[in-house]
Amino acid sequence: MAGFVGSHLARRLLKDGHRVIGVDLFTDYYDQNIKETNIKDLLESDLFTLIRQDIVEVSKSLPDDIDLVFHQAAQAGVRASWGDHFAHYMHHNVLGTQRLLEWAARQGRIKRFVYASSSSVYGDSRKLPMQEDDLPRPMSPYGVTKLAAEHLCNLYHQNFKVPTVSLRYFTVYGPGQRPDMAFHRFIRAISEGKEVTVYGSGEQTRDFTYIDDIVETNLAAAKASGVEGGVYNIGGGSRISVNGVLEILGRIAGKKVKVKYEGVQAGDPPHTYADTARARQDLDYKPQVLLQEGLERMFRSFL
Repeated sequence: MAGFVGSHLARRLLKDGHRVIGVDLFTDYYDQNIKETNIKDLLESDLFTLIRQDIVEVSKSLPDDIDLVFHQAAQAGVRASWGDHFAHYMHHNVLGTQRLLEWAARQGRIKRFVYASSSSVYGDSRKLPMQEDDLPRPMSPYGVTKLAAEHLCNLYHQNFKVPTVSLRYFTVYGPGQRPDMAFHRFIRAISEGKEVTVYGSGEQTRDFTYIDDIVETNLAAAKASGVEGGVYNIGGGSRISVNGVLEILGRIAGKKVKVKYEGVQAGDPPHTYADTARARQDLDYKPQVLLQEGLERMFRSFL
C-alpha cells in the first residue's frame, strides 16, 4: 500500500476517519525511498498501522476485526514480467491473492473485498471499447497473473461468499506515479530538457485515468449494494495517442518536446479503451478529472 494507488487510497480513508492497516513488502522493483516518501504523512496518524510483510504471509498478522479489504498489492510492470521474473509475479499476484481470499473466507465478516485488476487482461482486443464480457486475451505474463487473480476472486465469491469486486484499471496516472511509468518518465525528461523515449510509433492509444477517480471508485465499490462478484472497467474517458499526450505536455511545459522512438515492447497492446457503462450504472462512476487538467496537476506536483 506504499505504492502509487495504495498510498493515495490510504490517505483518503484516513481523511474519512477510518482506521487503516497498510501492508507492503517494500520490494526493490523501484527505489524504496519513493515508497517511504509516499507514506511519510500516513505514519503520523494514530489511525494508521503499517505491516512490512509479504502479502503471502500477512494473514498471520492481520487482526480479526477488519471490515474492508482494498487489495492493491501486486508485482507491477508489463515489460518486466517476462523470463525469470515471472516467478515474482506468480508469487505476489496469484498466490498472494489466493492467500488473502483464504483469510477472508475463514474470517467470515468482510463486508467487501475490492481487488485492483487491470486493463492488461484484455490484451490486443479485437474491438473497442473493451467490455467486461469480452474474451480476455492477455499479451503479457503480467496480464495473465492479473486475470488469474480475478478468477480467484470470482471462485471465492461463488464458493465461500467472499464479497469480492474487481476493478479493471485503465492506465492510472497522477502525482506519485511510479518512476517506470510513461507519464513520470515523460515529465522528468521534459523538465530536465532531455529526450523522451517512446516505445513504438507513438500512435498507440490508451484510456488514461486520473488517480483521484480511481480512489473514489474504490470507495464506491466498497459501499454499493448488489455488486458482489462483479467486474468493472474503470477508465478516464481520455483515450488519446502517446504522441497526443506529448503535445499536451509540451504546451504545459512551454517547450518543444524532443522524442526518440524505439521498438515496440513485448506485451504492450496497441490500443485500450474502456466501456464504463456497467460502472456508471452500478457504482455511479463518472470520471471528474479530464486529461488536460490531470496532466497539469501532475506536472506541477513533479516540479
